[in-house]
Amino acid sequence: MNVLALFDGMSCGRLALDRAGIKIDKYYASEIDKYAIQVTQKNYPDTIQLGDIKNWNNWKLPKIDLILGGSPCQGFSMAGQHLNFEDERSKLFFEFVKCIKHFKPRYFLLENVKMKKEFQDIISDLLGVQPIEINSALLSAQSRKRLYWTNIPDVTQPKDKNIYLKDILEDDSITDRDKSYCIDANYHKGANYEQYKNKHRRQLVGTNRCIQVGEANLRGHDSIKRVYSPEGKSPCLTTMGGGHREPKVSVIRDKSKSIRAGGRLSYDRHEWDSADELHWRKLTPLECERLQTVPDNYTEGVSNTQRYKMLGNGWTVDVIAHIIQSMETPQ
Repeated sequence: MNVLALFDGMSCGRLALDRAGIKIDKYYASEIDKYAIQVTQKNYPDTIQLGDIKNWNNWKLPKIDLILGGSPCQGFSMAGQHLNFEDERSKLFFEFVKCIKHFKPRYFLLENVKMKKEFQDIISDLLGVQPIEINSALLSAQSRKRLYWTNIPDVTQPKDKNIYLKDILEDDSITDRDKSYCIDANYHKGANYEQYKNKHRRQLVGTNRCIQVGEANLRGHDSIKRVYSPEGKSPCLTTMGGGHREPKVSVIRDKSKSIRAGGRLSYDRHEWDSADELHWRKLTPLECERLQTVPDNYTEGVSNTQRYKMLGNGWTVDVIAHIIQSMETPQ
């Protein structure tokens, strides 16, 4: 099978194809981020890099069986400025459409964020299919709702694997819920975990939700202050380019143990906050890999800043593997 991956990033598409057991003959990647390309070539040195998608009409490719990609979403995001197709990054979606029409693959797959219905309908009309919405929470410890447009037949919702933050943390000993103290966002005086658990038992059983248990003592937007229970899901990963935007988890503070935070050993105030008996730390790059169901240490070799960024831009690999597993591959 020959694959053309547009906006390839760190090749989550290749990871998904491997995980689905689909044999690849040639994997062509269009990407411009040098750090993502570095990670791809480290893990898949046979990847054929094509460069900027805007130059697609210069590509000389064999018959392509599958085109997949996740065009930049900043102009569509419900959390963004709703610039839709006026955003230069989101306009790149039309390059995806041009590639579909030119290369005529048997299958295609486009991923993007939830967006206003009017923008969603434009994409659906151009691709000729309606999207399926899948939350990564079904297959990972991350709540990440995404839309997938594809002509691959018989795509269904995945079965819930019931994976939670506590399942992907590097050191389980720091999340001993019988001893931890967590603060509900509505409480200012504090409450121990047993009180919290009793009050929110419905949320803690079979939940696919993020469970906020307090706020970190940080400056900035409220969203970067939220501390989450390991019993629930992580919020959706973003590009996390500094500013304490990495997800934060409630933990036990045990000074006899070294806890990696942000890729370094530290107990400084940026990783820990003891206010109101709430202890927290940022998720590490390895834990963010696990949230995206990427193999451990797949993104090693670049700075933590770049690791966080490409993971936030990437796909939840197991979701893509679930979608493409029903393809009929060429003989």
